[in-house]
Amino acid sequence: MNKKSNFERFQLKPFIIEALNEQRFFMPTEIQERLIPAIISGKDVIGQSQTGSGKTLAFLLPIVERIDVTKEEVQAVITAPTRELAAQIFAELEKILQFSKNEEEAISAKLIVGGTDRLRTIGKLKTQPQIVVGTPGRIFDMVEEQALKVYTSQLLVVDEADQMLDMGFIEEVDKIASRMGEELQMLVFSATIPEKLQPFLKKYMNNPRHVQVDPAQTTAEKIDHYLLPAKHRDKLKLVVEVAKKYNPYFAIIFANTKEQVDEVADAMLQAGLNVERIHGGLQPRHRKQVMRDVNAAKVQYLVASDLAARGIDIKGVTHIINYELPKNDLDWYVHRVGRSARAGESGIALSIFEEKDEPSIQKLMDRKIRFTYVDLKNGEWVELENKAKRHVRKTTLVTPTGTKKGTAVANTGGKAKAKPKKVKPSYKKRARWQQEKQEKRNRRMNKKKKKKGRLLN
Repeated sequence: MNKKSNFERFQLKPFIIEALNEQRFFMPTEIQERLIPAIISGKDVIGQSQTGSGKTLAFLLPIVERIDVTKEEVQAVITAPTRELAAQIFAELEKILQFSKNEEEAISAKLIVGGTDRLRTIGKLKTQPQIVVGTPGRIFDMVEEQALKVYTSQLLVVDEADQMLDMGFIEEVDKIASRMGEELQMLVFSATIPEKLQPFLKKYMNNPRHVQVDPAQTTAEKIDHYLLPAKHRDKLKLVVEVAKKYNPYFAIIFANTKEQVDEVADAMLQAGLNVERIHGGLQPRHRKQVMRDVNAAKVQYLVASDLAARGIDIKGVTHIINYELPKNDLDWYVHRVGRSARAGESGIALSIFEEKDEPSIQKLMDRKIRFTYVDLKNGEWVELENKAKRHVRKTTLVTPTGTKKGTAVANTGGKAKAKPKKVKPSYKKRARWQQEKQEKRNRRMNKKKKKKGRLLN
């Protein structure tokens, strides 16, 4: 018996419903529910949500719905900050469009990203695609070459807009937008909306529908979060030891820089582990091959920069290991661990930390992330006392007269601290006067002792 799709009430084309049924998508997510009707009706929208909210289908479904198959021209441009994310969006689009093959006229789409043969890309654009997915740099390059004619399009998607801003791609998106139709409909999706993004939004968006979907909790419910103190140990040896101890189905190890990714990957290779690496410094072909091997389950460990933390859906991630916590923006912690525990699965996230990281840890705890402190001693996991509990921990003090219960101890390393007495403003003068008085008394006593000693002798 076929399950009835709740997507039908959006009055989507039959082949779109068929594609959703094939993927067993019957119930729209919150962001899809709130944005699909607005996009179909032509409104500008800002979709603010964390990874895993279903935002990709929130813009793909109405875009496919609105394509006029009788016009062989560009009708929608979808931009993403990385080749990997663009390729992932394109793969999701193809899952829908394959069901349009049975229609009278199929919808055409092209993936346009850097790292591919430029002349070959120009050649493929002799027939203009109806939907373009790609990275801003290569799309604008094709526009400049007059190989891609975006002036016919009146719909632009900016995915992961805050990352676009961080990576310096907003200027190229701006150049693309300026070449598009006058009645431009813009769809912006982002985990956060930084202040620096506002001028761009105001330039192109007309009274946008802003939908913010806050997750019930910061990270997935089935992720267990662990903290492992470095304790002045060699972190490269420690991360290798952790990786071996976990022996996961598939783990991603995150580091903050390309250089650190290479150091960790090299250390793991020397230890004989099945490891690959991915960061922005690799050649595009190498990055593609790595992702193919990862998706084919040929790799057990992937050492990555934050390039892999946003939007990229890697299936079967059982463990996330943070070689270090994110340096500046703690939202990246959420993005990193979000690679695991997807689609109802469980996951483990372990972060190696140093003393300087404790303020960041406290901020993550303020976001309701619950950590368990652990250590790896003699090849075995040992649970440690949670340092954060010292601020609110209650202990029992045993006194000579009996037991006093429920005395609070605040960050004293477990020792009770006497409550300081209240003092008046002039206490320093009085204390100095008492000290001088005591010193005079001592001098008099010493003189008497010397005099008595002489008499006895």
